[in-house]
Amino acid sequence: MSERKVLNKYYPPDFDPAKIPKLKLPKDRQYVVRLMAPFNMRCKTCGEYIYKGKKFNARKETVQNELYMGLPIFRFYIKCTRCLAEITFKTDPENTDYAMEHGATRNFQAEKLIEEEEKRIQQEREDEELNNPMKVLENRTKDSKMEMEVLENLQELKELNQRQALVDFEGMIDQYRELERREKEREQEEDERETKEMLDRVLVKRLRDSDSDSDEEKEKKNRKTDNTDVKATDILTTDKPTDSQGGTSGGVKKVESWERSVGTLSGKSSLGSLVVRKKPVAAVNKPKESTASAATSQSDSKVAVDSSPALKLTSTQNGSSSLSLLGAYSDSDSNDSE
Repeated sequence: MSERKVLNKYYPPDFDPAKIPKLKLPKDRQYVVRLMAPFNMRCKTCGEYIYKGKKFNARKETVQNELYMGLPIFRFYIKCTRCLAEITFKTDPENTDYAMEHGATRNFQAEKLIEEEEKRIQQEREDEELNNPMKVLENRTKDSKMEMEVLENLQELKELNQRQALVDFEGMIDQYRELERREKEREQEEDERETKEMLDRVLVKRLRDSDSDSDEEKEKKNRKTDNTDVKATDILTTDKPTDSQGGTSGGVKKVESWERSVGTLSGKSSLGSLVVRKKPVAAVNKPKESTASAATSQSDSKVAVDSSPALKLTSTQNGSSSLSLLGAYSDSDSNDSE
């Protein structure tokens, strides 16, 4: 465990590295490595787009008989994610980039080709001017002439635009200021109108409230004038004189204020109209009464029944009729009334 971070190992004195057997591996052997697509490409078989940075399990090998300044060049094999067609590309140390071999086309290759063409032309020009002073003079004359033509064309375009587009900046500013002033006036008018409407609404509400208050006061006054001093309990304190048939007269007796709430008790005379004296029952051995007395007794019983609904007409064995009170009063009360 202590040797995990040791950089130098121990070699015994009799160590001979020539005695270590060497593995005979082929030079073009392949390794499986994990890498990402170095550029955007499109598969030629199915047209699938493979974007830069997509990860693949690729096979790596060293290109035989191809070096750049002693640096080896490596080739990578990947498969399309859709059709599994094989795509190969290799390193390009000269341009610090990768070069597509077959199976796909590289996207955005046109821009790179243009840049390479410009670099090639510039390099050829420098090579020509290196040993030919007359070529240098010709190139400078061409450059100056081309520059003058470009400036003339630019000036013509500017004049053409000025003739076609006549813009009055002062008028535009004045128009904008006028529009802004109108907008402010319109906002101010709207604010004034809204304020006036709010005040009118408040005034109308106050007038309605005052009208309702006056109406309520008028109704209260009318109720006070319509109401009399007679209360519902006054009927208990009134004294209604009765006549012989049990009727009452319409006169109302004035009573004191303290008697209205307490009330008064009526005398027994007021109940006298409701009680009828019981007729004595005739003896069995007595002769029958005359028809005249029977008729008078029947008339008296009829009058008693009409005047008091609490009496009952009763008949005896000898045919005579009499009235009796239905349990309203006891015999003692009847004797007292007699």
